[in-house]
Amino acid sequence: MNKTIGFIGSGNMANAMMGGILNAKLVSSNQIICSDPSKTKLEDLKSRYGVSITTDNCEVANRVDILILSIKPQFYPEVIKQIKNHINDNTIIVVIAAGQKIEMIKERFEKNVKVVRCMPNTPALVGEGMAALCPCPMILPEELDLICNIFNSFGKCEVVSENLMDVVTAVSGSSPAFIFMIIEAMADGAVLEGMPREKAYTFAAQAVLGSAKMVLETGKHPAQLKDMVCSPGGTTIEGVSVLEEGGLRANLLKAIQAATK
Repeated sequence: MNKTIGFIGSGNMANAMMGGILNAKLVSSNQIICSDPSKTKLEDLKSRYGVSITTDNCEVANRVDILILSIKPQFYPEVIKQIKNHINDNTIIVVIAAGQKIEMIKERFEKNVKVVRCMPNTPALVGEGMAALCPCPMILPEELDLICNIFNSFGKCEVVSENLMDVVTAVSGSSPAFIFMIIEAMADGAVLEGMPREKAYTFAAQAVLGSAKMVLETGKHPAQLKDMVCSPGGTTIEGVSVLEEGGLRANLLKAIQAATK
């Protein structure tokens, strides 16, 4: 990829994205620049990845073809005000914060900039992220391919319409927290029955990882895969009965609705 990529913000998601991009050899380290107010974070980033660093957001905006705003939503107005006059007309601006609509971003830049709204998630940190991408009409097909390649370098991505971005935030952005709670609760149950905690986390987490791979790789309906485990009168259907009594599925459905809202 003959493009320069800039990050404003050097948090976990920026680290995950840089690691994926460099591991996939999409660009070399000298084609990435990152800004952050923390010199300590920047030096750590340079030591880890060999990328260029600066505390000046405008320097990043001036130099790059693809600009990734990897900052919290509340900082968007301030940062965009700083950089809006330093953006090239062909710069692709990648927005990865929840609730930042394309029209809102364009209004803040006060011009018709090229925006791709994205929602990644924290499993990107281990190369298993899931991201949704929504391009504005100005984004050319080859430009969208570039952004897809970036997000595919640390997981998977799908292009969706903007009206689905809030539910994407819930079903893949927020849901790792729900799964961590499930893993923790499963492990607690095993500890209650005498298993050492470290082993309990390993058994529970690997079971979740393997189950997810079965859904993705077999193409079978989750209910079909569940039925394969539930022998008549067996241990699994006993556990399923308890989960149904406790409203597991109903509560997860409500959790996705609540996070979407």
